[in-house]
Amino acid sequence: MIRRIAAAALSFSALLALTGCGADSSADASSKDGTLVIGDQAKTLQTIVAASDALKGAKYKVKWAEFEGAAPLYQAVQAGAADTTYSADLPALQALSGGVKFKNVAALKNDGRHVGIVVGKDSGIDSVKDLKGQKVVVSSAKGSIAEYLLANVLEQNGLSYSDVKVQYLLPTDAQAAFASGKIKAWATFGVYQAVGLEQGGKLLVDGADGRVSGYGFVGASDQALADPSKKAALADFLRRLGTALEWTSTHQDAYAKTIEARNGADASVARTLASAAYGKVLPITDDVNKTVQDVADLMNGIGVLEPNVDVAKSSDTSLLN
Repeated sequence: MIRRIAAAALSFSALLALTGCGADSSADASSKDGTLVIGDQAKTLQTIVAASDALKGAKYKVKWAEFEGAAPLYQAVQAGAADTTYSADLPALQALSGGVKFKNVAALKNDGRHVGIVVGKDSGIDSVKDLKGQKVVVSSAKGSIAEYLLANVLEQNGLSYSDVKVQYLLPTDAQAAFASGKIKAWATFGVYQAVGLEQGGKLLVDGADGRVSGYGFVGASDQALADPSKKAALADFLRRLGTALEWTSTHQDAYAKTIEARNGADASVARTLASAAYGKVLPITDDVNKTVQDVADLMNGIGVLEPNVDVAKSSDTSLLN
């Protein structure tokens, strides 16, 4: 599993250096033939769609733009190499704050267990308060959902963000360092969290019970939203994705087996990922915006999200009602 993830990261890095975008993505191809280029992280959406056969009968083409994390995905959207975004709430906020031209068009929801702080078994860290004075590695970059979890649980335990020393590392680099014992505390997510635990790490805290919002977003570039055919295709894709997520939540064993087959995960990691996946596609309501605005305000308050984002004004609710 570790070798597979490392190899994927090396392949991605080489391609990024050559093209400035993710694997299997091309701005020219997207604009010329009307193909909808869907941005994805760690093959998550691809696997969900494949497992549920959600695109059967679609009258448009889909091409996948694959990335290791949210930051390079949003870079690709900014460069016109992907039509859509897919991430937890804070990476979307960070991209909006940084000037990426897109709108959130649908909300995703889960219970928050897909993000956590993993500590080494011999780290001596048994509670959040034990993080004081420690170096904490955050994946994948400034403004990740893992960083919000860290900031929020520190605040909940009477600590300030300055009480820890934060270092940012891409997930594959952090995973290798964690496996070798060079990292005591790692704030991470998804497959990387699952692998860290499989390697003997201990879950200090996860994002359940409101420690993260549980919201993610699918977004669309301003360019894609201005194209009527792409906007129509995206509206249809969101409906199909909603059906697919409902399928995965009621067919977790079948979904886990697809994760094993397509992503090279072993059975225990695949089951963990299947159980923590987003379960719903939702319209972006006032309640969603208010919850995510609280995330933005906290991160702005500690200097991570600057300038702040008006979440409601960064949404387009016309595709999903």
